[in-house]
Parts: sequence; structure tokens; C-alpha cells
Amino acid sequence: MTTFTQVQTQPDPYAPFLISQAIKVNGLVFVSGQAAIGDDGNLVGVGDFDKQADQAFRNLDRALKAAESGLDRVVKVTIYLTAMSNFEKLVELRRKWWSQPYPADTLVEVSSLYSPDAMIEIDAIALAS
Repeated sequence: MTTFTQVQTQPDPYAPFLISQAIKVNGLVFVSGQAAIGDDGNLVGVGDFDKQADQAFRNLDRALKAAESGLDRVVKVTIYLTAMSNFEKLVELRRKWWSQPYPADTLVEVSSLYSPDAMIEIDAIALAS
């Protein structure tokens, strides 16, 4: 029988929306889209892609650690941007947050995220520890 385990972070800004930060199943961790939500539940860095991206990656790292995994165990990532003009910054962020072998990656430009002020969201699949 397959066991699903809900992963929660503290604080968990997604709880009011009935979204799991992540789910662990069969040796994998599926992390929900991580946006630039601060510990207070508010969007960080309105109008500032760099601040939003940093917070989104920090939130991804926190969700993975709560699942007893880590950024070094990510095998697939999907990054949603509201402006592909930030693509070059994403290359630098990959260097900052990952090392070889880099995870498989899909980069998608979308017209909007959960908030009109959100500029980036990242979801991931990682190996559980």
C-alpha cells in the first residue's frame, strides 16, 4: 500500500488555502509551487524580481528540508515567470542554488500567478532522503 505523507513548514502560509507544501510518496517529494511569500503570509519584494526570486528559492529550500530532502536532491523543477525578460537572471539563480548535475528544468512564461504582483513561482520533484 502506498503511503502519502503531507509535508508542512513552520510557518505554513499555504494552510489557509488547503494546499500541502509538499507530499512525500514512494521515495519522492512533490513540492507545491513556491512563490515569494514571506513568513507573515505577504508577498515579498513587490516590483523587485531579484527579491521575489530569492524568497521563492528560500521557500523551496524550506519545504524540501521539512520533507527531509534538499535542493541537492531535486531532479525536476518547473519555474513560472510573468516575464521571460528575467531569463538571464534565472541562469544565475541556477548557479547560486544548484550544482551539477543540474535538475531537469522547464521554464514557462505565464500571464499571471496567484497575485498580480507575483513574478515567479517554483515547483519541484526531489528524491526523499
